[in-house]
Amino acid sequence: MGLKSALKLIRKRKKFRWKDSKYKARTLDLYAKSDPLGGANQAKGIVLSKVQKEAKQPNSAMRKCCKVQLIKNGKSVTAFIPGNLAQKFVNEHDEVLVERIGGKQGRSKGDIPGVRYKLIQVNDQPLHLLWKGKIEKGRR
Repeated sequence: MGLKSALKLIRKRKKFRWKDSKYKARTLDLYAKSDPLGGANQAKGIVLSKVQKEAKQPNSAMRKCCKVQLIKNGKSVTAFIPGNLAQKFVNEHDEVLVERIGGKQGRSKGDIPGVRYKLIQVNDQPLHLLWKGKIEKGRR
């Protein structure tokens, strides 16, 4: 390489770093652009309908979910409703707060196929307190 060649090496390394897909995705912030929540932790949305998803093998259950249209960008996502009989507290046209479910690398968690989000609030009331019976559902 020779003396005083450091600048050329630095420029070369900078140029070829763009061939690394992880570097490119991180630098151009591609995850936040393709993410329905837009890189945020939580987002508000309106419930369009309640659906049931069949659990993956070896489990056999109908997981209670709902289709939610996000207010910030109008994108539609499927969100899991956690809790025993918690789907009773979620109706169509309710305003809900969704967050990521916490699977590896943004993928779905557990045995629910294609569901990456979960409900945490319904009409500004925490969902876990609703199904525990600590509070009543707010009127809208």
